Amino acid sequence: MKKHNHWRSGLLILGASALLVGGVVTGAGMQMPHASADTAASGALLSYPTAAVTTAANSRVPLADRLIAPVSAVMTYASGNPAIAKVNEKGVLLPVSPGRTTITVKAFTEDGAASLSLPVVVTAAKPLAVKPTYAVRSVKAGGRTFTIRTVTVPKGTPVTAGLASRQVGSAQSLTAIAAAYRADTAINGTFFEAYNGVPDPYGNVINNGIPAHIGNTGTTIGFKWDGAAVMDTLRLGIAGSVANEKGPKSWYAYFLNRTPVSDTTATLFTPARGSRIGFAAETAIIVQNGAVARIARGENVAIPSGGFVIVFEGKESGQATRFQVGAKVDFTFTYRNDAGKELDWSDVHTAIGAGPRLVKNGQIAVNPTGEGFKDPKILTGGGARSGIAILKNGSVMLATVPGATMKQWALIMKQLGAVQAMNLDGGASSGLMSGGKTVTTPGRALSNALLFGSNLKW
Repeated sequence: MKKHNHWRSGLLILGASALLVGGVVTGAGMQMPHASADTAASGALLSYPTAAVTTAANSRVPLADRLIAPVSAVMTYASGNPAIAKVNEKGVLLPVSPGRTTITVKAFTEDGAASLSLPVVVTAAKPLAVKPTYAVRSVKAGGRTFTIRTVTVPKGTPVTAGLASRQVGSAQSLTAIAAAYRADTAINGTFFEAYNGVPDPYGNVINNGIPAHIGNTGTTIGFKWDGAAVMDTLRLGIAGSVANEKGPKSWYAYFLNRTPVSDTTATLFTPARGSRIGFAAETAIIVQNGAVARIARGENVAIPSGGFVIVFEGKESGQATRFQVGAKVDFTFTYRNDAGKELDWSDVHTAIGAGPRLVKNGQIAVNPTGEGFKDPKILTGGGARSGIAILKNGSVMLATVPGATMKQWALIMKQLGAVQAMNLDGGASSGLMSGGKTVTTPGRALSNALLFGSNLKW
């Protein structure tokens, strides 16, 4: 037997009297029913290191990473009461409101199946030990003096990627997005289609440990379960497999939850897109519960709540011949940098990609063309900018500035103490909120934002 995933922060297997409180193992302070396992076959043993899970309403728990299960097991998760706590397909526990429920975990292998009932207690949200701080600063860069609005967010503050209307491809005001997630602090996120058609993002978006959009240009900031922030040229990939009567086959997609912009596409659509893909697809493979439910042509198909849709068009349409109704289908996301080196972002639960990079390891590092940017507004022009920096103590700094070039923006970020820094969407999208109040007002509705708060609604 092996752990289903790597343990976090040296977590140890403790006795049944231990509880998991906000991601930290402590001795039990109350009586709880024990986690119970129903094993159908000795080859599919399944266990959790504690008898129960207790977590605050503003603290998610990566259950899957703490389970002990066969490495080859296919895992499923279900909540006994989604009004108390939900759990996504990656096994991340998402508290909703104080109360008690049970999470049922199942592991399936070729040798059999096992089921585990894990009691969960959700307590009231914990107040932040240190709150974000807002400041207006004056900085000289490139022969000019700039007024910078900043919010410094302490390391470990709850954070999530906010989507307009909670789905990819919509637009709302920054205040509406923040309100939907109950965020106190917010900044606009990645670039998006603001003028023509569906307001799809351009950059990478990861939410609750699961990619929601693939952009693969520029730089991405990610937030890990231990509270640390990382920054890299993340390039996401989709590698799939299909097992049909002719044997196993591979398939791939290079877009995620994005309306096709050309006649040829291979795109994966998940429930993060909403209820439907949003257009009539040439060929759509509808997968539910791990198997092809049907194959549609010329339809704006529905996305199953427990599945996904793969769209093949143009020169990629040949991939559709590998699928048939009933075939088992799976996929994984790959994580690499722009040099093709594999990145270990398994600990990252939230990410927003934009760019270009401004500061790297404390030094100016501006190379927009090298990161794939072509827009003159990014390469040489000036304008309103939003950005995010990682400071020496692990805190992150959100910032906005009017009328700066990328080189000036990088100089500003370095003077503000950035060890790592990157640009976010700007121009009319530039917006910043602090303590529930808007301090930089965007000039248009947004498709996404990066959100922080003491009582986030996952």
